[in-house]
Amino acid sequence: MGFKKKLREAVDRNASLLCVGLDPEPSQMPPGITISEFNRAIIDATRDLVCAYKPNLAFYEAEGIDGLRALEETLRHMPADIPVIGDAKRGDIGNTARKYAQALFDSFGFDAATVNPYLGYDSVEPFISYPKKGVFLLCRTSNPSAKDFQDLKCEGTPLYELVARKALDWNVHGNIGLVVGATFPQELERIRRLCPAMPLLIPGVGSQGGDLPTVTRCGVDETGGNAIINVSRAVLYASKGTDFAEAARAAAETVRNTMNAHRHPQRP
Repeated sequence: MGFKKKLREAVDRNASLLCVGLDPEPSQMPPGITISEFNRAIIDATRDLVCAYKPNLAFYEAEGIDGLRALEETLRHMPADIPVIGDAKRGDIGNTARKYAQALFDSFGFDAATVNPYLGYDSVEPFISYPKKGVFLLCRTSNPSAKDFQDLKCEGTPLYELVARKALDWNVHGNIGLVVGATFPQELERIRRLCPAMPLLIPGVGSQGGDLPTVTRCGVDETGGNAIINVSRAVLYASKGTDFAEAARAAAETVRNTMNAHRHPQRP
């Protein structure tokens, strides 16, 4: 099953736009628990509340080979009907990009991946050549310094908008999406209008300051879907005690219900 179909079915089945970012920080986890044990508990507690999971590879790579083993164990535990996005933000020249795509899609088996389009089409093409995999191009990211480059005007048009327009041109397999931060709702709304049918992966809610109702209204398409709104720390670390999984479920349910209350905006 391709990424888009798996995502659509998960959204409908779980009535959810929530993506839980599996970004384990050992210092924030209950003592005496491994990363893979922590992740398994979070997955088991939230699997009926989410539309996707998103492990950020940096959190696993930082732990060396043990971290990569934990990632592998986490992926083996994933429900088969929930899409998993490999948040790797890869981007390199063509022959290296092919190896990155092979690693993420063939070796790890992610359903989708985040990709940096800064090097241009030949760095993106190896990823989009997997037609059943999702490819989320960094467009307007959620970090404060995103404006250093992404707001720069190129012949009068912001760079992030040119990325969105290029994504439309490159989307020959219908498998491209965009990463657009929750911390820039006006830009999010602009990109949604430019790309009305494209899936948007939206980080930055919660600890980064993105307002969930606003982000939901600005990010969804006309059907109230095609937005994957990521929340990590607010769910993962809702409690640092032995009840962490129960607390994560309660937090995830609250977030999902808030999203659902704002999924069908009246657009002019």
